Amino acid sequence: MSLMILQSTMTLALELSVPLLMAGLVVGVVVSLFQAVTQINDSTLSMAPKIISVFAAVALLGPWMFHQLLQFATHMLTYLPGGAS
Repeated sequence: MSLMILQSTMTLALELSVPLLMAGLVVGVVVSLFQAVTQINDSTLSMAPKIISVFAAVALLGPWMFHQLLQFATHMLTYLPGGAS
């Protein structure tokens, strides 16, 4: 039972984090290519778009992420031994 809980927890953590990480990764690669082509080496140019893209992803995917977390918490509280019935 505990391995199943651990597996579902880790799966949910992965499902919720991958879209945010991918948004930052894609924007980071595009900005790095732009910096390599134009030979501009500014640290704010590399960080600001990544931060903005991650915040945009949270804004777009926030309701879905909240629903997933709420569904998981409800499932855990309902089906754990001693949980609410």
